Amino acid sequence: MTPAVDAARAAGVEVGVHPYDHDPAHESYGLEAAEALGVDRGEVFKTLVVELAGGELALAVIPVEASLDLKAAASALGAKKVSMADPAAAERATGYVVGGISPLGTRQPLRTAIEEMVLACDEVYCSGGRRGLDISLAPQDLVTLTGAEVAPIARYG
Repeated sequence: MTPAVDAARAAGVEVGVHPYDHDPAHESYGLEAAEALGVDRGEVFKTLVVELAGGELALAVIPVEASLDLKAAASALGAKKVSMADPAAAERATGYVVGGISPLGTRQPLRTAIEEMVLACDEVYCSGGRRGLDISLAPQDLVTLTGAEVAPIARYG
């Protein structure tokens, strides 16, 4: 298993493990997961690594159909501003490859903000720690395991 699955299970949280055939040509890892698993894209969340002013890295977890509101993410994380992290830095900090970054089981503990719409879901899906693997769990379990701030950090449309 992956560190994401191991971290959830070590905390006593049951997760569904959902492998699928990853298509390297697909334009969106998250939308690919929703399509491959046959689940509503509003229940599938992507994990983005952001850099706070001062260089600290953090996670922003939003629905795959949304984009990140950088100002809202900065506010949720208590920072003056955030920008998208360098992919190589994101991979080093999390221990995962881009397209397979999970909010669980990261190499370094990272502050996390999750889009508030997560609480409207019965079950959520996020990367399980590699391309072609998603995990499902209760939204509150995701919030608890990540120690996340829940806030309106996504933009739709």
